[in-house]
Amino acid sequence: MKKALEELVKLAIKEKPKNVIQLRRIKGEIAKKDGTGMATNAEILKAYRSLVKKGEIKEDEQLFRMLRKRDVRTLSGVAVISVLTREHPCPGKCVYCPTEKDMPKSYLSNEPAVMRAVLCEFDPYKQVEMRLRALYDNGHPTDKCELIVMGGTWSCLPPEYQEDFIKRCYDGYNKKESKDLEEAKKLNETAEHRVVGLTLETRPDYVDEKEVQRMLDFGATRVELGVQTVYDDILDLNQRGHRVEQTIQATKLLKDAGFKITYHMMPNLPGSDLDKDHKMFRELFTNPDFKPDQIKIYPCVVTKGSELYKWYKEGKYKPYTTEELVGLLKKVKKEMPEYVRIARLIRDIPQESIVAGSTVSNLRQLLQDGGVECKCIRCREPREAKVDLSEAKLVKRGYVASGGKEIFLTYESSDEKYLFAFCRLRLGEKAFIRELHTYGQMLELAKGEKAVQHFGFGKKLLAEAEALTKKAGHDNLWVISGVGVRDYYRKLGYNLEDNYMVKNI
Repeated sequence: MKKALEELVKLAIKEKPKNVIQLRRIKGEIAKKDGTGMATNAEILKAYRSLVKKGEIKEDEQLFRMLRKRDVRTLSGVAVISVLTREHPCPGKCVYCPTEKDMPKSYLSNEPAVMRAVLCEFDPYKQVEMRLRALYDNGHPTDKCELIVMGGTWSCLPPEYQEDFIKRCYDGYNKKESKDLEEAKKLNETAEHRVVGLTLETRPDYVDEKEVQRMLDFGATRVELGVQTVYDDILDLNQRGHRVEQTIQATKLLKDAGFKITYHMMPNLPGSDLDKDHKMFRELFTNPDFKPDQIKIYPCVVTKGSELYKWYKEGKYKPYTTEELVGLLKKVKKEMPEYVRIARLIRDIPQESIVAGSTVSNLRQLLQDGGVECKCIRCREPREAKVDLSEAKLVKRGYVASGGKEIFLTYESSDEKYLFAFCRLRLGEKAFIRELHTYGQMLELAKGEKAVQHFGFGKKLLAEAEALTKKAGHDNLWVISGVGVRDYYRKLGYNLEDNYMVKNI
């Protein structure tokens, strides 16, 4: 089989297939000749890497990209790895939340991420190790990784469990056990697989100054808040357990500490309607008390094991039709500001677990096919577009949010269709860079094979942020940085201070 795979690679390099159909023909030719089964892309990639290492072939970027599975996983410039915590008691009594024995609250055992966690016995080291191996086997770079910790309300977990869990996550990236969390973080600064961002999920009512400090100590850079709605009466009806005021307070605390904020929003909750949901999303981006950097839209669905299931059976709750939901999301997407990213449009709950509510898993595609133009970050990511990066322009957009001035700095195409890099600068009591991101894996036409991530946009945005910070009268610029990016900032004159990279300007 090994010989057949190597033969296949050499034939593919010689014939230069232009698409997956032509590659499949080559696969079939070798399979028929050697009497083997059709090779998978992962098997071919392994043979390709072996031949390159032995010097028998030269690297072939076109073939490599064709063999890579699901380019979208790393087109944003980082490899995203999600891990799940064990089941622990949750303070919430939300009527829509599914409850399954031995599973973290709100998660179901047949969800893909949960199934992976179960295979690893919820061990964070094993979960990280498994995802790194899968990404590598399918052709994805894993040098820059974003870690997302899921499993319900992070802030309710026992402190000792939290610290051990995060330490073992870093150990998984470092490929070695550390004596404590601080050593694990230090090792990751120069590891082969670096954590450039760490996301934790929690409830607004569990965010206070002490919790913010603990998150910083873990190396967190983004916090996802289960906001669900901006109406107190709907929160009360759904027994959410917190009020809008706590969302406002948590948002300000986190932004003032430099964190990036993701809101989980849930249209179609009991007590709401299409018009009220539309106004809810407008409120998010017109009211300065909110204005999150990213949102995940999880339309409410009915699952067994929830209080909502009883309401549905009794005729007290009726979900939107797919047509109604698509109509709502079309309006929402058209009104998105340029500084926000719509990370998700539906939650990954398997269709067989949904009793009522939308089971359409490709909502984003339906909206795109419907010709909806959206200005959010995700819709403007360059991905595999071929453009002339030398014509990229610097754009500054300012807005007021949570008692501070936010400046969204970007490098974009001249028509503002593509976003190549961006920086979130917050000017309040301190000057913070809350996010600096350059998109990768896209090649530009003007200068051959030079990729976006190596075009210098990050350094240019940082220099612009420093100039604006100085102009605003601040002496220092603080950066909330994943531990795996600290060396990058050190080379630019920043030093580690209280979990931040800081530069005197």
